[in-house]
Amino acid sequence: MAIDTDDIWQPTAEYIERAQVTALSRRLGVEGIEAVYDLSLAEPERYWRTVNDFCGIRWSRPYARYCDMSRGAPFPSWFVGGELNWVDTILDNAEAADRPAIIAEREDGSVRAVTYRELAGEVRGFAAGLLSLGIERGDRIGLLMENGIEASVSLLAIAYIGAIAVPLFSGFGTDAIVARLEPCGARALIATSGFLRRGRFVSTAATLAAARSALPELACLILKRAPEDDAPAVPDVHDWHALATRAHATPPSARMSANDPFMVIFTSGTTGKPKGAVHVHGGFPIKIAHDAAVHFDVAPGDVFCWPADMGWIAGSLILGSALLRGATLVCYDGAPDYPDWSRMGRLVERHRVTHFGSAPTLIRGLAANDEVSTAPDLSCLRLLITAGESIAPEHFVWFERTFGRGVCPLINYTGGTEVSGGLLSSVVTRPIIPAGFNTRSPGVALDVLDTAGNPVTGTVGELAILAPFVGMTASFWQDDERYLEAYWNTVPGVWIHGDLAMRTPDGHFFLLGRSDDTIKVAGKRVGPAEVEEILVEIDGVVEAAVIGASDPVKGQAIVAFLTCDGAADDIRAVASARIQERLGRPFAPRAVFVVPQLPKTRSSKIMRRVIRSVYSGAPVGDLSSLVNPEAITDIEQILREA
Repeated sequence: MAIDTDDIWQPTAEYIERAQVTALSRRLGVEGIEAVYDLSLAEPERYWRTVNDFCGIRWSRPYARYCDMSRGAPFPSWFVGGELNWVDTILDNAEAADRPAIIAEREDGSVRAVTYRELAGEVRGFAAGLLSLGIERGDRIGLLMENGIEASVSLLAIAYIGAIAVPLFSGFGTDAIVARLEPCGARALIATSGFLRRGRFVSTAATLAAARSALPELACLILKRAPEDDAPAVPDVHDWHALATRAHATPPSARMSANDPFMVIFTSGTTGKPKGAVHVHGGFPIKIAHDAAVHFDVAPGDVFCWPADMGWIAGSLILGSALLRGATLVCYDGAPDYPDWSRMGRLVERHRVTHFGSAPTLIRGLAANDEVSTAPDLSCLRLLITAGESIAPEHFVWFERTFGRGVCPLINYTGGTEVSGGLLSSVVTRPIIPAGFNTRSPGVALDVLDTAGNPVTGTVGELAILAPFVGMTASFWQDDERYLEAYWNTVPGVWIHGDLAMRTPDGHFFLLGRSDDTIKVAGKRVGPAEVEEILVEIDGVVEAAVIGASDPVKGQAIVAFLTCDGAADDIRAVASARIQERLGRPFAPRAVFVVPQLPKTRSSKIMRRVIRSVYSGAPVGDLSSLVNPEAITDIEQILREA
């Protein structure tokens, strides 16, 4: 993979000296990220005790041992003997009491902010309200709310009383809500009555009513009424604000084992129903606090903004990354290009954001409109983050060089719903290669393996985790068998993550797509992202999705789907020629289709498996996370006409 050395970000002496990972390495008595990583695997007990101290994690009872694996590698117990409620680390931060904790900007431009002291009062007040409704420790509570202060307070209050949050995307339909709340027997749902999207009020009333009627175990609905909602009050519904401000005795936080769940978050598989990853008090939050310091370089007083819905893993990850580090979290609940593509830049400028995160899909939109998107004053930015899917080097370079002015490191970060935080990422103390990762995340024994299970360098292999790690899901909700099948049964004792990756001889990593998307042409494996990177470099190509189709001669053949702003015939010809030129004639695509849009999840990932199913005529499987089902109809029509 050729990279222009002019595009490699180089750390300055100032970045290295002030970096949080530098401070952590000094506390550990080692120097450099390689030494930190090696120590984290060789001496995990010492490493995680130091991390807990460095990150100020508050324990109500100190733990005795870092890990117990008596039930086997898939089912470790973390921080044995310890008790904590992870919310205490946020609410009991006396040094941050008068610092802004959350600044929430709505799409209409209105802004509300709370300090850490005020946040603590709101969380404890809403926690008291939940208890007054008879909600108890261990109850599952759905959370369907646009990002903002109320959503943050709700998530924290659920964990504060020892209940279990079940996050839901604010734009979910009835079937998707029921498919997540029914399997875990949710007792309550905290929801919004609607939200603004591109200046229009989107009501959730009909969806919530249908979901409630389909969920007989749902004992109560707590509704945050939007200012734009003028519908009559619904009977037998508790008002969010009234519940949060009602006079109740302030309860103490629930004492929780490190292995008690605080969240069940569902993610779609390639087949079957969504699977509910279980995260615990002594796992996800500690991993996120660790990654926020080591990878995102977040320190107390920083201002952290990464627009994302609370219904996806990014929502709670972002909340934890800011608040567990004593930083200020900036939330935004609207369309990122409303009223125009300067919105994200104006958000940065207005709130003096120091750390800004974005999915590659948003980056592509910003880059395509860079005269507008970079017009605001972005001089306050110190660090950028991208995550959620693979990013093409050209978009990586644009984000770092143009949006970040060439002075902000861009941290590429990859993990997943089932693993909490990062498996691969970067640190600001090493050079950063476009679209690459400059380190494995400390504490995660990760390697790239070939089909025989041997480590490989310089070639494509499976991303594998060789030992249990802090932050991994405790299992899938009441479905250990599916959990084992998903990650542990391919290679006994090894977590196979389902991503294709490559490690370079100098220790950098690249992701090349999901392994179930792997294309094998005449015995030669190629990751779809590797082909897609070539295609998005072509003038006129906006996005690309590449799948492998059954071929009687080659085993599989490449089929490409593109969205374009140029002449389709010309682009198809150029795309075919460019793939052959870059990868060789054996990889000549069978077909190149230009489509109006590609099917995507609500977290902006392109759903290649859906495209592959439509192309082959197979059932498309679970579509609950699909944001644009009309894309399937578009592809079907184009295939019929081909």
